[in-house]
Amino acid sequence: MSEPPSERSEELLLDPFGTTIIKDYEKLYKEFGIEPLKPLLPRIKNPFMAMRRGVIFGHRDFEKIVECMEKNEKFAVLSGIKPTGEFHLGTLMTAREIIYFQQQGADTFYCIADIEAYEDNRIPFEKSEKYAVGNIADVLALGLDPKKAYIYRQSKENHVKDLAIIFGRAVTLATMKAIYGERHMGLYLSALIQVGDILLPQLRDFGGPKPTIVPVGVDQDPHLRLSRDIAQKFRRKYGFESPSATYHKIIKGLDGSPKMSKRSPMSYFTLDEKPETIANKISNAFTGGRPTIKEQREKGGIPEICPVYEIDVFHFVEDDKEVAKTYHDCKAGKLLCGEHKKRTIEYVLKFVKGHRKKRRKYIDKAREILNVE
Repeated sequence: MSEPPSERSEELLLDPFGTTIIKDYEKLYKEFGIEPLKPLLPRIKNPFMAMRRGVIFGHRDFEKIVECMEKNEKFAVLSGIKPTGEFHLGTLMTAREIIYFQQQGADTFYCIADIEAYEDNRIPFEKSEKYAVGNIADVLALGLDPKKAYIYRQSKENHVKDLAIIFGRAVTLATMKAIYGERHMGLYLSALIQVGDILLPQLRDFGGPKPTIVPVGVDQDPHLRLSRDIAQKFRRKYGFESPSATYHKIIKGLDGSPKMSKRSPMSYFTLDEKPETIANKISNAFTGGRPTIKEQREKGGIPEICPVYEIDVFHFVEDDKEVAKTYHDCKAGKLLCGEHKKRTIEYVLKFVKGHRKKRRKYIDKAREILNVE
């Protein structure tokens, strides 16, 4: 079997089924046609925190969505989660993005990608169902309004599966290999299912064609490119508009690795871990600090490579001014790594405590939504 796209060459970096490592996000603008988000920020009345900070750095056709928000016109948002375990910081980002767009007036669709979990991670449907209940309770606790959202499992949604069957006639094996590399057929099927997810909000049963935003990590861009191509091919039949996307950066692992990974337990934490375990992982995290306090004071730290600073920026510090102060204090040598870690642990544990309390209240509602006994 040939290597996946992210490992074949420096030009092919984005692999939704593997480990994507991005060394230079600027290269993605040229190589993949992703547009920078920053020029659109002045038009957004209430930009999401991650947009303001450049965590959400790029987009495809986001202008259409901005225009809908400006004119109070109808649009949809679609994203979701692969039910392979408990909520972690990557899924937290996507969940907050979809909640943001719901609050801006979007018709909201939230997908439990259990077919992908089966094909990519070998998670049996019975097991992913249990994860899904917890995942939905998490997103409800974060603020998703279930009364204004269509929440579904891929394996139970016939619209999505029917679309995948129809779309299969318009895609060749050569095209799938060009986008995803050589994979087993189940992953190609999963990709077509995800195109069905992305175009689902535009079906007549859900109000017909409309601008649709898909907020994802940038490693998921191949699914968006395939979806946009298929939308064009089926425009005459269904009236599809090409889906839009926003892309957020990939968060670094706490151990200094380029990406948090379940294969490395010290690189990440989930929202259901024991507080002392979370605190220990942050306490032992890699930082951009110098070898000695004296050197830190003299030369300053390097927040650009520090995952502790990054989890502040991505998730746990709401105040932009505080984030900026942390950055400058680190660079100036005023802030030591131990002090920063201690402060970050306090923020994280405060959030986790409050989130778990809310989450417990939504377990029964999650079971009801997913029709799980």
